[in-house]
Amino acid sequence: MFKAPLSLKDCRVLVSNDDGIGAPGIKKLIRIANNLAKEVWVVAPLREQSAAAHSLTIRLPLRINKISRNSFSVNGTPTDCIKLAINQIMQKHPPDLILSGINRGVNVGEDITYSGTVAAAMESTLLGIPAIALSQGVEDHVVGDKVDWSPAEVYAAKIIKKVTSISWPSGVLINVNFPPVPNKEVSGIEITHEGRRELWDEIIECNDPKGEPYYWIGAQRHSGDYSPGTDLAAIQSGRISITPLSVDLTHKMMITKLGKAFRN
Repeated sequence: MFKAPLSLKDCRVLVSNDDGIGAPGIKKLIRIANNLAKEVWVVAPLREQSAAAHSLTIRLPLRINKISRNSFSVNGTPTDCIKLAINQIMQKHPPDLILSGINRGVNVGEDITYSGTVAAAMESTLLGIPAIALSQGVEDHVVGDKVDWSPAEVYAAKIIKKVTSISWPSGVLINVNFPPVPNKEVSGIEITHEGRRELWDEIIECNDPKGEPYYWIGAQRHSGDYSPGTDLAAIQSGRISITPLSVDLTHKMMITKLGKAFRN
């Protein structure tokens, strides 16, 4: 159980992400954290690890690179970063709160299962430390660094304060997504549940110089009609989505049904 309220001004906060230590989003989150907390640490992947999900490096050595007094990069996944941060770098003084992000692009619906941003928060939760994942929506036509981060920049601190003012059950993390609109066009904040989409992937087939085929997994395409109350519908309507996620993936009702089936 996460006991509330958390006094942010007395907190030791760890910031991580999946876009890499040099990504614009993590720099913005570090600034936000520094305005909230007494002490901020950063442990993030050396390179982009988008869609790494909850993967762990077990067949290659991991190296910790010290950038400054409280800032480190790791040549691994977001999960590796959290494990090394808590069990090695910050072992004597572990963090009170972990913030993951700010991711470039939302992590809603099925994206949650692929997300390294959410995975960092999930690993933190498994290790007993409350965590919040934050992601900024980006319009499809936006390329490069031309992202409007203003919704996250304006609302993130307020949301972090609100979320940490109440207690959470053990095994719960908070997933926050900001819509891809200017902050003045944000139409509100909604508490949501994870949505579902009709998905199909674009598979691009090419041939190498020897004529052998190889494949790129291209854009993930999906339908645009989302159920009310979901994270998908909130983002589509220009609202900030806040979704409590559980690390317990057990389907409780199916336990009873399977139990009856195996008693026969």
